[in-house]
Amino acid sequence: MKFARPLPIAALIASFSPIAHADPLAEAKRVLFLGDSITNSGHYVILLEAALRGAHPHTEFINLGLPSEGCTGLSEPKHPFPRPNVHERLDRALEKSRPDVVFACYGMNDGIYYPFSDDRFEKYKSGINTLIAKVDKAGAKLFLLTPPPFDPLPLKKKGKLLPAGAAEYSWMQIYEHYDRDVIAPYGRWILAQEKRVAGVIDLHTPITRFVSENRQAEPEFALSGDGVHIDRTGHRLIAEAIHQALYPKPLPSIPATRLALVTKRHALLH
Repeated sequence: MKFARPLPIAALIASFSPIAHADPLAEAKRVLFLGDSITNSGHYVILLEAALRGAHPHTEFINLGLPSEGCTGLSEPKHPFPRPNVHERLDRALEKSRPDVVFACYGMNDGIYYPFSDDRFEKYKSGINTLIAKVDKAGAKLFLLTPPPFDPLPLKKKGKLLPAGAAEYSWMQIYEHYDRDVIAPYGRWILAQEKRVAGVIDLHTPITRFVSENRQAEPEFALSGDGVHIDRTGHRLIAEAIHQALYPKPLPSIPATRLALVTKRHALLH
């Protein structure tokens, strides 16, 4: 069993910028999470609900993450089916769930695992801009999450990374600098939208820092087997980042019985 070396708490706190000292979820009856397979897997949503259940006993946390989804309508040629586009279902999702707060995390799939291109970046910005407009029209607060980092190490070890200039890329053969050249710039653009939404939350920085810190002691350390889908430790880092941004304090300890009940609830609803 592999144990991650914990990041010093001062470094963790330095990664987060609290959005407000007042409780952003104080009046929220329904909190909606939108995103791709990382959100769909749900563990960070479960941790947040379990951590906040005591203070928000009547708030419903709704996970509508969808595997393979993006906000651009783009797909790489070798993807086995056209990638879902959140805008195909966004109106229905907002109408049926009637959320007071929405958390949205897109970007990992939106570069379609190719090198950076201005055209794809413009489609990403357009997709997020439409998301902002529709959530605002629905009367909900929107918190934008940067995509977490893509870690090339696991695929490099498997020989599944491709350099610039390759004829074709896919989620199985990813551009080697996808994180540096695509995901990181997408994340910086998300953070620049701070004045347009209720808040922006940086997932990329704390996760990248955590992995870097652990690799000082264990060079092969990774939170993901494919560079994209992070493990439970990674999901806890996401939950920590969101909680630290919403409130000026770390994620509280969660009673095991509460965590088990919330996990069962999410499994049933999913």
